[in-house]
Amino acid sequence: MRISVYACLWLLLALGACSDDRHDERLLAAGPDRSVEALMKVADVDAGARKFRTCAACHTITPGASDRGGPNLYGVFGQTPGQNSRRYGYTAALRGAGGIWDVRRLDAWLADPRKVVPGTTMQFAGVPDPLDRADLIVYLRSQSD
Repeated sequence: MRISVYACLWLLLALGACSDDRHDERLLAAGPDRSVEALMKVADVDAGARKFRTCAACHTITPGASDRGGPNLYGVFGQTPGQNSRRYGYTAALRGAGGIWDVRRLDAWLADPRKVVPGTTMQFAGVPDPLDRADLIVYLRSQSD
C-alpha cells in the first residue's frame, strides 16, 4: 500500500496532538481494575480536548456549529443516539439504537462504532486505548449542558 507524503504528515501531526506525558502515570493511578469507571477517575479533560482534534476532521463541538462529515457533537453526552443534531442525516440504525450516550455507551462506541451500532456509516475504526477513550468522554461531557 502506498501512503502519500501528506497522509504521513497528517498522521504525525495527529499523533503529536494526542501526546500525553502522564498517560502511564494515570493508568497506574486507575489501579488494576482498568474499568471505564476507574479510568474516568483519572481521565483528563485537557488530554481529551487534544485527542478530539482527530475527531474534528469530521465533527464540530461548539454550540450552533454546522455539521461536517459527522454531526456537531456539542451537548451529545446524555442524549439519545441519532438525535443530537436536527440537521444531520443519521442512519436508521443509529436513530433506532435507543438508550443514551452515557459513559459506558460512549466507551463502547469509541472502541468500535460498527460493533455497537451495526449499519452506522461512521468510517472510524475506533480508539483502542481505554484511557484515551475516557479522556475523550470527559471532554465530551464537559461540552454538554
